[in-house]
Amino acid sequence: MAKRSKAQTELTINQILDEALKQILTIGFDAMSYTTLSEATGISRTGISHHFPKKIDFLTRLDAKIARFFVAALDFSSTEKLELSWIAAQREPHYRAVLRLFFSLCGQGKSDITLFRAVSLARETAVMELGHQGERMINHLLGRSAVSLLSLSETQFVQERAA
Repeated sequence: MAKRSKAQTELTINQILDEALKQILTIGFDAMSYTTLSEATGISRTGISHHFPKKIDFLTRLDAKIARFFVAALDFSSTEKLELSWIAAQREPHYRAVLRLFFSLCGQGKSDITLFRAVSLARETAVMELGHQGERMINHLLGRSAVSLLSLSETQFVQERAA
């Protein structure tokens, strides 16, 4: 078998990462698997695991992109606008998927949470723009989001993931 060029390898990796991001934001990180990625990309599970030996490797590579996506929906010009933008963003399934992933990683008690920067970037930006009040608002919004996500019925959760 001929050796693949660096460009071909990079295209393959990007194809896998694009699909992984799509699946993380639609079906969720827990439901994403080497099989679902293989079926969607046409790349064998072995080929995918060659580039990403552990499932957490996807989060490591996508961390910055997910963080930018998460923070882009927020308005840090005042605590009121931050709260309103957070509430508006949380209506979007992809935004809720990021929050679910954050809470899932927290609940697992793994150090992998340090790889997930979406919430920490939001907190850092809030502190930079709004000071201590911004940090308190992010903490408050995280608590509200946790309660909100927990209150979603299983049916709503399944319907949302299928959409």
